[in-house]
Parts: sequence; C-alpha cells; structure tokens
Amino acid sequence: HPFSNPLAPVSHDRLPYALNQAGLPFGILLLMIVGFITDYSIILLIRGGNLSGTKSYQSLVKSTFGLPGFLILSGLQFLYPFIAMISYNITTGDTLTKVFQRIPGVGPDHILAERHFVIVLSTLLFTLPLTLYRNIERLEKVSFLSMVLTIFILIVVIIRAATLGPQITPTGDAWAFAKWNAMQAVGVMSFAFICHHNSFLLFNSLEQPTLATWSRVTHVSVSSALIISAAFAVAGYITFTGYTQGDIFENYCRNDNLATFGRFCFGCSIITTFPLECFVTREVVCNVWNRDLSETQHVAVTVLIVSACTSLSLAFDCLGVVLELNGVLIATPLIFIIPSACFLKLSPDRWFQGENVIATMLIMMGLFVMVTGLTMTGLNSQGCSHGVEMFYCPDANISTTTPPTRNNVTNT
Repeated sequence: HPFSNPLAPVSHDRLPYALNQAGLPFGILLLMIVGFITDYSIILLIRGGNLSGTKSYQSLVKSTFGLPGFLILSGLQFLYPFIAMISYNITTGDTLTKVFQRIPGVGPDHILAERHFVIVLSTLLFTLPLTLYRNIERLEKVSFLSMVLTIFILIVVIIRAATLGPQITPTGDAWAFAKWNAMQAVGVMSFAFICHHNSFLLFNSLEQPTLATWSRVTHVSVSSALIISAAFAVAGYITFTGYTQGDIFENYCRNDNLATFGRFCFGCSIITTFPLECFVTREVVCNVWNRDLSETQHVAVTVLIVSACTSLSLAFDCLGVVLELNGVLIATPLIFIIPSACFLKLSPDRWFQGENVIATMLIMMGLFVMVTGLTMTGLNSQGCSHGVEMFYCPDANISTTTPPTRNNVTNT
C-alpha cells in the first residue's frame, strides 16, 4: 500500500498557526523533531508488537501493562480519532459553505450556506458510505486522492504567499526566533503527525507485513509528510505572520477564487480522511468488546459512531482549545510515551543501555510536553471566530478593517 499514508493531511491547515505560537525558526525545528520522533516511535511500536507476538496497539499494551494499561490506551485511542472526526465535520461545514457561496445565486441565506445542512449532506453522501467498508484496503484509492488534494492545497498556499503576503504588513514579532507558546505548538504538531492509532491496521494490510517493509513505508510516509507539512506551515505563516489563525483558510478572503479552490480541495481531503479515523474507533470497540462484529453489528456500530460525531459537530462550532488539549493530552502519550514504555518493558536490556536510552528520553520528553503544554493552554486559551473577514480583505466590515491585536488572533 504505497499510497496508504498514515498521516492525516487535513491537519496541515493548523501548522501555520503552530509556527505563530512557537516562532518561525524554533517552530520549524520543533516540526522536524516531532517528525523524527513520529518515525522512530511508529517503528518502535511495530517492533514491540513483534516482540510480544501481538497484532494491535491495544493487545500490545495489554500484554505489557495488563488490563489497566489496556483500558487507558483504549480510551486514548478512541478519543483521539473521535474528536478528530468531530473537528473534520465542523471544518467541512465551515469550509464548504464558503465554497458554495461562490456559486452564482447562492447567498448567505441559501441552504447550501447553512453549515448544519452541509455537514449532514456530506455525511450521508460520502463519509457514512465510505466508513461502512469492513476492509481498510478498500480505502487505498481514497487515501491516494487525499494525498493528491493535499498537493493542490499546498500549491494554493505557496502561490498566495507570493501574491498576497507582500500586501500584508508583518506583525512586530513576526520573525522572532522563539515564542512562549512553543509547547502548545508541539501539541498542534503532534495532532498533525499522529498515526499510531491506525499503524497496526496499515501494517497488517501490507502484502508483506515485515518490519523491513514497514520501516521503508514509514520512512517514505513520514519524510514526505514532513516536507509537505514544513512547506505548508512556512508558506502559510509568512503570508499572514502574527495574524495567522488556527484554520489557515479563515485568513483568506471570501472573494479569492484561488483560495476557494483550495477550500474545495481541503473539504474533499477531510471527507476522504474521515473513514480511516472511523476504522480505528470501530476497531477499539471490537477489541474492548473482544469479539468480531457480524455484518449487522458492524453496520450498527459504524452508524452509531458516525451519528455521535455528526450530532456533536452540529451542536458545537468551536473546538480550538479541545483540539490543543487533544494534541497535548492524547496525541503526545500515543506518540512519545506508550510505544517507548512498551518497548522498555519488553526489551531484555536495562533502560540506560542501547536503544533503551532513546526510549527513556522520549518518555521524559513526552511528560514535559504534556505538563507544560497543558499549563500554557490554560494560561493562553484562545477564542474562536468563524467567517469574519480579515482587515486586509476588500469586503471587510468596518470593525475588521484595522489590524487585530495579538489577543484577537483566534484559533478555530
């Protein structure tokens, strides 16, 4: 499966905001570190599975840390993709409504400009049918389409960096080496890179599920994702500097046709990524239930998960702080701590010998990121805005024609 990239491309839209939090040079360094740790820990995870003779993340943790570890991991593994799916629906509604309003005759009062209708429509027509597949291999072409769309989105962001960026005066701290919110940025980056919750699914779907094959697939996937992520983050940030919002497409003007095309690709990318996350939540349910689902049970569980995500995305329209906490408190343990802890427990060497030294350092780093990231999120909580035209847009309201202060830059 060369095109079954385990990384979620729809999270790239938040990476420019991560650079806004961390500072451009330090943010790029952090992005590279998170990419390296992701690559290393994914391989470490499968190595732990081979050492313990297990074929899923949950069974690996259960064999090493017993039932308490199994239940903790199951909760984390379920919550991360579940919250991600909610955010995908909310972003789909916000993004595609702006696309539809560019259609002649579709105004703000049109049904296609109603985010609730768009969320329900995309769920019934696309995400629900795709999530009903039982075999993850059926999503190979969908995954490839998502990657192609990501390239289109990157091209749009780079073009606008060259054409729109020079028209926007950089903020005073635009080129600072580092900023105080760097640990919050690590949470956003972890959210963008995490794929450990579906790594065993992808590993078991390989034609040759060997550690060597998996290592090659992982190196190619993570390296390509790191290059795309860095290009996306830098291009987005240098365009808007300190005005960069949590969702980069909230920065572009509504009458920007190229940005509208980018929004369309972005919305489609979200729809094609949603099913993979649903596969993970469904597998967690099966493992906790400790049984294979019949066809009827498979459909029922899938519909229940998708319905719950859709209902919550209809009830809420702002998940900025929740997504940061999802990255700090859920993604960080899944990337930094748990794979390393499992490997240390299974390794015959002591914690300060050989590769165990790296695993020990990752655990300490993960704990540091969790504590400081949680603290910084509490001290620097962000607001949320949707559909507000920025001051540099031709159709901006009077209240938004002046550059916002740093406290007004919101995380959507």
